[in-house]
Amino acid sequence: MARILHVLDHSLPLHSGYTFRTRAILKAQTGAGWEVRGITGVRQYQHGQEPAMQAEEAEGLHFFRTPQRVSGPPGLREWREIRALEQRIIDVHREWPFDIVHAHSPALNGLAAARAAARLGLPLVYEIRAFWEDAAVGNGTGREGSLKYRLTRALENHVVARADRVAVICEGLRSDLVARGFDAGRIFVSPNGVDMELFGNPPPRDESLAAELGLTGRDVIGYIGSFYDYEGIDDLIAAMAHLRGAAKHAHLLLVGGGPMEAALRAQAAASSAAERIHFVGRVPHEAVERYYSLVDVLAYPRKRMRLTDLVTPLKPLEAMAQGRLVAASDVGGHQELISDGVTGALFPADDPAGAANAIDNLFADKAMWAARKADARAFVERERNWQKNIMRYDPVYHFLLGRAKNG
Repeated sequence: MARILHVLDHSLPLHSGYTFRTRAILKAQTGAGWEVRGITGVRQYQHGQEPAMQAEEAEGLHFFRTPQRVSGPPGLREWREIRALEQRIIDVHREWPFDIVHAHSPALNGLAAARAAARLGLPLVYEIRAFWEDAAVGNGTGREGSLKYRLTRALENHVVARADRVAVICEGLRSDLVARGFDAGRIFVSPNGVDMELFGNPPPRDESLAAELGLTGRDVIGYIGSFYDYEGIDDLIAAMAHLRGAAKHAHLLLVGGGPMEAALRAQAAASSAAERIHFVGRVPHEAVERYYSLVDVLAYPRKRMRLTDLVTPLKPLEAMAQGRLVAASDVGGHQELISDGVTGALFPADDPAGAANAIDNLFADKAMWAARKADARAFVERERNWQKNIMRYDPVYHFLLGRAKNG
């Protein structure tokens, strides 16, 4: 079976949505018989990884590293990152000859991989998980239409044009690329999925943790994830004061952290519902299921912007696999995952009162909870199970290998 090298921004043992998607892909492909490895660029070390390492194993997966640091002014530094990763890919090929280069966004990885693949005469798959110029706007580190925004978009277009095939995680990203003029036949969707072995067996309610947090016997609304502005957690906190119906005594459990945490804590402290809002902070990944077990309704109130309209998140899928009810704003990314009134509830984005109304309606009709949870879990098993999702790569790989052999 052919060998695939995945080119990554960062990887396990670091934990993030990015690394968990990578883990799922590599494990599923290994199970399907492909030989796979990952390689990370110099940005692995920005997350605290020791740069002297040439290679590393994590959770049974093998990763090559780019063991150097780069410096310089903006522009020159990024170019040095690209060249370092490009050369490391070439060096790895001498050690572990691979047949396909599968690069994952951001575009700096894609350009390094494209240059290396061209030098090696190998096919390139480029996978876009988000448009990073839009992610920067969502994270508060960029501004739409700025010079950096336009340069990042131009670089993305350049890499897409050089790739043999392009994977995207959702229809929103695919439609945007087609609108830019790229051939729809070269772009395929490999959606976010859930490893049912990890999330498919929800634990029973952790009563000791409930007692510790003051949630014994309480209805619980929860948010588990990163505290970025675009996630709309401020709207969820504001919604707590608008609960008037069946959920008016419900508590809000917030698990995670991020740049908005201080502002959100201050907002919660000033709320009329302050005594029903609980911040837990960040918890170890292996402990997250304990907190999922306490939540009746997982809420995802993302704000409306290009990032959230185009990109599908992973967390709602994990919640559905855990057998939890999901309520989410009606941004485009959520609409690809949630069928309102069937697998979850959608409410107007940027509207705390609308969110409160949807949550009140969920708690008013507990008789339908079992059926909705079953429908949501069935959707994940049928449409977003990594063991099935992974098959979307196979025909692309086989086509590229066959073309390379015959070319």
